[in-house]
Amino acid sequence: MGNWIVNHGLDTFILVVWMGINIFLFVHFYLFYDLGPQFFYTRQLLGSALAWARAPAAVLNFNCMLILLPVCRNLLSLIRGSFVCCGRTMRKQLDKNLSFHKLVAYMIALMTAVHTVAHLLNVEWFINSRHGRYGFLAGNLSALEDDEDDHETFLNPVQSDSTTPTIFAFTTIAGLTGVVITLALILIITSSMEVIRRSYFEVFWYTHHLFIVFFAGLVFHGYGRIVRSQVTTDPPHNTTFCKDQPENWGKIPECPIPQFAGGFPQTWMWVIGPMVIYLCERLLRFVRYLQTVRYKKIVMHPSKVLELQLLKSGFKMDVGQYVFLNCPEISQLEWHPFTMTSAPEEDFFTVHIRSAGDWTDRLIKMVENLPEGSQGPKMGVDGPFGTASEDVFDYEVSMLVGAGIGVTPFASILKSIWYKFKDSNPKLRTRKIYFYWLCRETHAFEWFADLLQVLEKEMEERGMRDFLIYKLYLTGWDHTHAAQVMVNFDKDTDVITGLKQKTHYGRPNWDKEFEQVRHENPSSVVGTFLCGPPALATDLERRCVKYSDVDPRKTKFYFNKENF
Repeated sequence: MGNWIVNHGLDTFILVVWMGINIFLFVHFYLFYDLGPQFFYTRQLLGSALAWARAPAAVLNFNCMLILLPVCRNLLSLIRGSFVCCGRTMRKQLDKNLSFHKLVAYMIALMTAVHTVAHLLNVEWFINSRHGRYGFLAGNLSALEDDEDDHETFLNPVQSDSTTPTIFAFTTIAGLTGVVITLALILIITSSMEVIRRSYFEVFWYTHHLFIVFFAGLVFHGYGRIVRSQVTTDPPHNTTFCKDQPENWGKIPECPIPQFAGGFPQTWMWVIGPMVIYLCERLLRFVRYLQTVRYKKIVMHPSKVLELQLLKSGFKMDVGQYVFLNCPEISQLEWHPFTMTSAPEEDFFTVHIRSAGDWTDRLIKMVENLPEGSQGPKMGVDGPFGTASEDVFDYEVSMLVGAGIGVTPFASILKSIWYKFKDSNPKLRTRKIYFYWLCRETHAFEWFADLLQVLEKEMEERGMRDFLIYKLYLTGWDHTHAAQVMVNFDKDTDVITGLKQKTHYGRPNWDKEFEQVRHENPSSVVGTFLCGPPALATDLERRCVKYSDVDPRKTKFYFNKENF
């Protein structure tokens, strides 16, 4: 339990607070509509479906307020910079922004389903009450019309005997916006599934922008005011006395004709703040898009990896950060995230782009067909944005784990280390780094091996060979590789990478690796950083919990994962 608290305590606390607010809002508004005396006559028409429709609406307002904030990346970067004094545990929560975004989306989907079903029942009961199928009281309430001054004092929004659920859905503000909101939400959620997002990113990207339609419909949805409550009249309508004698309404002083009014629309008050913040976010992106980006160098590496060295006036970065790239010649609207592989000490920034979809394929083909020495296609750059890897130098010991192209944030870190040693930077707090890189193909090692060779030589010359311990794992290999390794086994350098550290075949034994790190650093705080698939993240997160010690004098592992 102590190990679990070290890695998940604050996460769980935030989750419990969020869930607690949701539960409180649901229960509070359910009881408000189910027991409130001003809704007594409304419940005669709708029963408990009234409360089941309004309670989810309150939860929806709260979560629709939250849903945009985790994707306001400039806001998160600003908060991250402000939390430097608050410790790594608080900043680490910001790196789970997309996980929280998905969690809020699931709650919105659930509450929308409950809200929609309840209101479908409400419409049916409104129509049945209009036709007098639920008794004399419900029939009289449904027959109430506007007062003499044409104020909307009716209770049942179905004012015609010929109204059907379909007509109601497409001829009222609440019905029409509800249909639009629901359809937009269904498209957004279905296109966000992992299989679609990975294989058809453009589908995910464009349908996700239906959130504009969703929020527009959401703001106007409440203006339909189909849920109405009783208002005070002069003289007051005594519900307890009058409910059993609707034939005397308006005939005796104790029972004036009851009057009703729709509730004031409140959704816009919940979402206007986040909408303004997000609008500022997009305006800032547009301003950055207009800024000129120049190419310093374009390199095509093996394994279809494209390296772009870019220059932009006033651009400043930190290790492990990422940018969004837009190529108007491919698409005016699509922006894709890429981790920078350059170091802050360099006067340019670099991204390595692997062929992994339509957009990247078209960019690589476009660059391959460029005349020699020419500039690349126009590129828009938004960022940089902070990630978990920014905190790597806040730890005494760091474990860096990259899978395939996931090595990119660690390229930036290792380059920065080289510059810090070169300049003898006294502020370098980190005293040991363990670097693990898992690749399926030998070609993937080629573009990164040069950097490791430089670092390897630098560490030896400074007598700090133990500062950087790196292990490369080839997870996809055959008998040809094995035979080649056996023939060249006695050589001082690795046959694949040319490094002194030999390449391992297969996958790491993480229990063995964590045990070694804990043994070699018995009283250190170890930051474990991953840029790789979710399955590996789950595996490493469990190891961090397993091998952490609550005793402050012993080793603790903190897990950090890149999220885009």
